[in-house]
Amino acid sequence: MLTLFPEMFPGPLGHSLAGKALARGLWELNCHDIRASAADKHATVDDTPFGGGPGMVMRPDVIDAALGQAGVGAPGGKSGAAKLPVIYLTPRGRPLTQTRIGDLAAGPGVALLCGRYEGIDERVVEAWNMEEISLGDFVLSGGEPAAMALIDAAVRLLPGVLGSEASHQEESFEGGLLEYPHYTRPRIWRQREVPEVLLSGHHEKVSAWRKAQAEKVTQERRPDLWNRYAAKNQ
Repeated sequence: MLTLFPEMFPGPLGHSLAGKALARGLWELNCHDIRASAADKHATVDDTPFGGGPGMVMRPDVIDAALGQAGVGAPGGKSGAAKLPVIYLTPRGRPLTQTRIGDLAAGPGVALLCGRYEGIDERVVEAWNMEEISLGDFVLSGGEPAAMALIDAAVRLLPGVLGSEASHQEESFEGGLLEYPHYTRPRIWRQREVPEVLLSGHHEKVSAWRKAQAEKVTQERRPDLWNRYAAKNQ
């Protein structure tokens, strides 16, 4: 983790499932303060953009030094010298998906770069062959909240983190669909009853109902997901 605000971590990641798994040593979090890699006495990490415009841009030499001092390796590029994949969290990146989360959880780890200001110099993105990832079509003050979300999503897929290894297999995005609705006690609440099929004890009927509900909610709420699912399952 490379950030200008290492004190933000572990933050929420120190609690609940992720926090318990961290305490048990099922995953590890190392934070490197980017400002510690600045070369001048003022610890300058940014400068005005060439070509003009508002805001400041994080310097390529500082980011490069931070990645090296954090032990990530040498710039990857075509040589692939980086020890870990380097992900830069930015609104202009590709949307983060459950599939990518699964790949990261199964991999050797990842170096997450949290940008600030107007972003980072494009040359260091190219030099390190960074993967640019976005959490969604909105802008945050920095990459730290996005990094926390990515880490939380990946940690819960690690062996031994969830109470049941099957827990995540029926969640949203597994199989290309959003998750079906859930119900628990009381059976009747504010004149609303639990669907009768869930009380039947007939596992095949329950499974069919849940699949139908997952398909319905996906079609209504995420037509983009539905179209991909429908094309794949024709």
